[in-house]
Amino acid sequence: MNSGGLKAPDARCEPGRVVAGNVYRKWSSRNPLVRFLMRRFEATLDALVSPREATSLLEVGCGEGEVTNRLSDLAPGARVVALDIDLPILRVSARKVEVPLLAASAEDLPFADDSFDLVVLCEVLEHLEDPARAVREAARVSRRHLVLTVPREPLWRTLNLLRGAYVGDLGNTPGHVQHWSRGAFLDFLGGLVEVQQVLNPVPWTAVLAEVRAGPAKDNEV
Repeated sequence: MNSGGLKAPDARCEPGRVVAGNVYRKWSSRNPLVRFLMRRFEATLDALVSPREATSLLEVGCGEGEVTNRLSDLAPGARVVALDIDLPILRVSARKVEVPLLAASAEDLPFADDSFDLVVLCEVLEHLEDPARAVREAARVSRRHLVLTVPREPLWRTLNLLRGAYVGDLGNTPGHVQHWSRGAFLDFLGGLVEVQQVLNPVPWTAVLAEVRAGPAKDNEV
């Protein structure tokens, strides 16, 4: 039972328009290689989040709540809020997490400016038609930092092909509409936030960024 409850979709959230989500349930996989990669991913998340000592965190695109629970563990006593646009998957999260959950879009966050110390987007931006808008929104509601992770291409698709997945789509995971190499992702973020740290757990790019003060932080979307 989650203490905050599952709130109804925000008026700006279009029911049925799923802009984020995972097809392959990697968190529950029994494949030894997948489990190894996920441990590396978790260690990367720990390294980026723990030193921030945030007292309030927002996870955008929380999915089944696996990262949400880890954020709660990394910041004991902090206010943690999570959201996703997908109501069915939020109902799964509601059985796992003990934080407030909200149905809302990453591209139109229903929070005031500077509402959180840290905003986390794990494997969200590759699903969005307008990822720059989502980053601007995350920067708007964050007082300090963002943590962002995306699949590293073309490595991600290559690994899919090696395991015989999505061959007809050249290894592209269903729902991925953006594709970044490490360099391309840093170039993309360069016009939006100040990149402070970059880690490369295979097969992801993970970034700690600082929000910009002044006019660049305005929500111009």
